[in-house]
Amino acid sequence: MTKENPSSKRISLNQITTENWSLPDAAEGCVRAEIPWISIWRHKLQEIGLNQSKKIIRDTGLRVSSLCRGGMFPAATDSERQSRLDDNRRAIEEAAELGTDVLVLVCGAAPDRDLDSARQWVAEGIEKLVPYAKDYGIKLGIEPLHPMFAADRSVIVTLKQANTILDTIQSPQVGVIVDVYHVWWDPDLYQQITRAGNKILGFHVSDWAHPLPDLFKGRAMIGDGVIEIRRIRQAVEAAGYTGPIEVEIINQAIWDQPGDETLRVMKERYIEHV
Repeated sequence: MTKENPSSKRISLNQITTENWSLPDAAEGCVRAEIPWISIWRHKLQEIGLNQSKKIIRDTGLRVSSLCRGGMFPAATDSERQSRLDDNRRAIEEAAELGTDVLVLVCGAAPDRDLDSARQWVAEGIEKLVPYAKDYGIKLGIEPLHPMFAADRSVIVTLKQANTILDTIQSPQVGVIVDVYHVWWDPDLYQQITRAGNKILGFHVSDWAHPLPDLFKGRAMIGDGVIEIRRIRQAVEAAGYTGPIEVEIINQAIWDQPGDETLRVMKERYIEHV
């Protein structure tokens, strides 16, 4: 595996890293910082509308690495599960309009403490979306989250679980997202990265501070924590992933500092630690 730093042409601003910026702000910031990719969040898309968002991406010349997020499949009733599938279909359409081929799936929590049913609904929901995703040329990226998010965000908490869904569905439209913040701790990580192979659709970087300052807004800037980021990057590349690398940091202190400073530091740390 190569030990060289990945090309700066691969760095992507995951828009949540600059949460206080609108999409126009973030796009213009990427241009100033010479960051060629951006990952768009749907709540930012909704602030200005799809047509204006497309125009901003076109005018700035940025490329969209992914749209975040779809998923949230489990629900207590059939009608609510159907409503969530409908929302995922809208997300697929939005991703296609924005010019990305990856929709990130945060799979959702269990209603009524029923983890087994929730995981089954996740697999069933993704499988139901496959024909629609294929029609629009979109791939569905299952992002396993750290187990501390099982109660409110995702019952898929290991890369092994995500890979097992891939094996069950057997579709080229479905893959996995490797986010170092969520998977760094896993003793099976490198085996599961190899297992995922060419089904890896995205690679996200941040860091894990100790002690963790906040359950949700606890991600640290690259290099300020304990994650072996470079080793994980080398592993996903050995498995076949050479696409954009998204810097995704959810942290109130970072949100509150000037966005241009955030982009400056994240580029420096990307070169040093990724």
